[in-house]
Amino acid sequence: MLGEQVGQQDRLFYEFDIEDRVPHDHLLRRLDAVLDLSWLRAELLPFYSHTGRPSVDPELMIRMLLVGYCYSIRSERRLCQEVELNLAYRWFCRLGLEDSVPDHSSFSVNRHGRVRDRDVLRKVFESIVRRCMDAGLVGGEGFAVDASVIEADASRFARVEGSEVDWTQAQRSSRPVREYLAALEAENAPTNPEREPKAMSPTDPTAAWTTRGRNKVMFGYSLNYLIDMENAVVLDVEATPTRISKEVDATETMLERTQQRFGLKPDHIAGDVAYGTGEMLGWLVKRSIDPHIPVWDKAKRDDGTFSRQDFAYDKDRDLYVCPAGKTLKTTGKLHSDKTYRYLASKFDCDPCPLKHKCCPKTPSRKVPRTLHEEARDHARSLMETEAYDRSRVRRKKIERLFGEAKRNLALTRLRLRGLTGAQDEFLMTATVQNLKRLAKLAAIPPPQPIIA
Repeated sequence: MLGEQVGQQDRLFYEFDIEDRVPHDHLLRRLDAVLDLSWLRAELLPFYSHTGRPSVDPELMIRMLLVGYCYSIRSERRLCQEVELNLAYRWFCRLGLEDSVPDHSSFSVNRHGRVRDRDVLRKVFESIVRRCMDAGLVGGEGFAVDASVIEADASRFARVEGSEVDWTQAQRSSRPVREYLAALEAENAPTNPEREPKAMSPTDPTAAWTTRGRNKVMFGYSLNYLIDMENAVVLDVEATPTRISKEVDATETMLERTQQRFGLKPDHIAGDVAYGTGEMLGWLVKRSIDPHIPVWDKAKRDDGTFSRQDFAYDKDRDLYVCPAGKTLKTTGKLHSDKTYRYLASKFDCDPCPLKHKCCPKTPSRKVPRTLHEEARDHARSLMETEAYDRSRVRRKKIERLFGEAKRNLALTRLRLRGLTGAQDEFLMTATVQNLKRLAKLAAIPPPQPIIA
């Protein structure tokens, strides 16, 4: 049945409560119930000014950012417009109908200045992790690590071949270029020292030229996650240029920071073969963390000759025994590639009937053994256990987090440039994911142990 519209919006006064206009099952209500940012004002107290324009409330700024990343609104200008119009956003940001929303320019200045200088976004992220721990969502026994490539805000068509760029004064004044030039002089440079980059972006030089992203070639950053496999809570996040060596280094950083900040040290950690380098496995075993990680092994031969695993290592005598029963000994010298070399005697190899399957093109056989070979052997032995099989299955939870970030939170291309810009976006994404998980699972009591 059709009829004339009743409301004409001609009333002078309205009785209105914003609380009644936000549904009780709204996502922002559930997030607000587990969010506490009362400590923020004290954190940024030195930046408050008693003169000039009123300061932007830091809690308002963080709440607006959470709204933006929760609903894929990463433009400051559009975010301010949406908070101005949306009642649920206003309610979550503690704004009344007559309260003004910060201007987008003031919002951006504070976000990229004071908030970044005090590392506020990481502190917000860590406060949510502690809330997850208090709610019993973190087991602390098994972690998983992985990285996913996110496209940088840099055109792949506007690139400089190689790593040498004749920076103009205007380019040097931009924040991403300043950060890159400063990082080159630091200990942890964004590039690999042994290999120069194939291409570089003049607008975001820290981003790595990669073929691992959604495009055939592009500039990208790696979103590195360290999660607890119990409920897929993100314990730490790190932004790196998309280079495997940097992703492996980030794992050490995240594990050390998680132990320092939260007192969490896992019994085992799961990862894919990219983390199965000898150096990484040795670092984990040295800290009594079982690596549920496939070993990165390039020693296997495909030409029909014996591989290194065909030689048995005798630890007591520190030598290898070949398939024919002869010994290969070492001088004990550690070479530049961090390997010891075990050599067979030419007098043993010459008359050997297996020489054509062992060393047909050399006078005698040589077997390299890395400095971390014991850790690699330990990782190989773990691959036969039930615990490894469970970790291999549970590790897939981290892939779902990456899928959620890209599909639901629209983190397919960065909006901010530079390593600090990528770090800000990754921290906010992980914070929103943990908040959603906390809001969903906090009301569910942890399982009680069965008493026989």
